[in-house]
Amino acid sequence: MHESPYISIIVPVLNEEGSVRELYGEIKTVLQELDVSYEIIFIDDGSTDSTKDILDEIKTVDNGLQVISLQKNYGKAAALSCGFTLAKGNIVITMDGDLQDDPKEIPRFIEALKQYDMVSGWKQKRQDPLTKTLPSSVFNLLTRWLTNVEIHDFNCGFKGYRSGVVKSINLYGELHRYIPALARIAGYKVGEISVNHRQRVHGKSKYGAKRIVRGFIDLITVKFLMSYSQKPLHFFGGIGSIFGITGCAVLTFLVYQWLNGIRIGDRPLLNLGILMIIIGMQFVAIGLIGELIVNLMPRKYWIIKHE
Repeated sequence: MHESPYISIIVPVLNEEGSVRELYGEIKTVLQELDVSYEIIFIDDGSTDSTKDILDEIKTVDNGLQVISLQKNYGKAAALSCGFTLAKGNIVITMDGDLQDDPKEIPRFIEALKQYDMVSGWKQKRQDPLTKTLPSSVFNLLTRWLTNVEIHDFNCGFKGYRSGVVKSINLYGELHRYIPALARIAGYKVGEISVNHRQRVHGKSKYGAKRIVRGFIDLITVKFLMSYSQKPLHFFGGIGSIFGITGCAVLTFLVYQWLNGIRIGDRPLLNLGILMIIIGMQFVAIGLIGELIVNLMPRKYWIIKHE
């Protein structure tokens, strides 16, 4: 095999005992046909079935396979972050462990990365029930509108990256859904290719109402980071001005009444005016400044279990 390009395949898995053996075989076949150097990294995100045992069994036959077991279920963003940290490849491919992503698409990602820094898969003919596809369509429409990143499928786990992209992205919460937007924030060129999407045969979907809610909350974070991470005072100043001007208007009205002989010292309106100024300038900013701190000071949100 040649030394370049060197490819890292990252597969986060959670309770996929029925899929991992077949998926590994498909990935291995595709990479051998490409005749390039590669590494395959499975990140076991706290599985409670035999997923880890099956992967360890495969590893006894293939020493090149890396099986990383996290201490508990931290979530997909943390599992991907772990994989990004460990990946050594010039090209990094991520895919889901449920066999719905077709490894035969890997060469197409590699080809597209000659033009883009990051390529996101698009499950154009998605093999999922309406309960998943309809919320996903709404989610993608809203995300495109808020982020101005013109791709169809933000949440597709099948993606390709140049190594610099994965080393510069800080993932936490549900931010794995917005990697294309985060890459755009960092100045990378983002593209998209349609990919073959297969029906789920084994296991259960991890998709649920809680993930939808958390995803939309993190979308607010992404929008804030895209618009204000380099100019936070534009945001804080706008909010502060609304509250501050309103508070000043209230106090000005009270001063006018005081000049006309009306007592204001015991008026609740006086306290309201002061509070509006204080709250407008401080309280709203606290939470968003916290988001900035998290973004600008990368931390690990996962622990590797040592056995």
